[in-house]
Amino acid sequence: NATQTVFGEGTIRARAMLVGEQPGDVEDEEGRPFVGPAGALLRKVMGEVGLREREVYLTNAVKHFKWRPKGTRRIHDTPNWTEIRACDVWLRLELSTVQPELLVLLGATAAKAVLGGKARVTQLRGSVLERPEVEVPVVVTLHPSAVLRAGDQRAERRAELVEDLTIVREQLDGRARTSAARRQAVPWARAVTVMTIRSTKGITR
Repeated sequence: NATQTVFGEGTIRARAMLVGEQPGDVEDEEGRPFVGPAGALLRKVMGEVGLREREVYLTNAVKHFKWRPKGTRRIHDTPNWTEIRACDVWLRLELSTVQPELLVLLGATAAKAVLGGKARVTQLRGSVLERPEVEVPVVVTLHPSAVLRAGDQRAERRAELVEDLTIVREQLDGRARTSAARRQAVPWARAVTVMTIRSTKGITR
């Protein structure tokens, strides 16, 4: 059995929510998400693309570590659909609380949890998606643990993760610029409104 339930971590003002599969062995022991080897890789890549940790909320689709014994070690075991659905209420609660600008799904389990059982990372990654299953734009990418397990293809898989998180960074930058432009436009709009009102009053008189 898992040692404990591992919930998400980050500020409720986070601009992006990153959702993985489930806690690993280290996460289960420490009670925090993404603090094991896969988490270290994720944080390193985030740093490379300029995605700051204070901008993100980190969580998992399944909140407990599912494992099978191998000697004295606890080996990761993929959660089944029943386990994914059982934790759905917590993920939806996190989404409604944080209300991120962008949802990033790391790996197949996270993609299936949000987009349905037929979701495939290889078919969905590489772009920003607007999907009816969720109200926020979505980016699907590899789970960093898949990069670590990729063997001779590790460099290629890592490059794909970097590419997708760069899309996240660029998307957030674009939204920030749009928001700033709107804020700058408001005083002008108010000034025009005031001038119009004054002009109309003058004509009335």
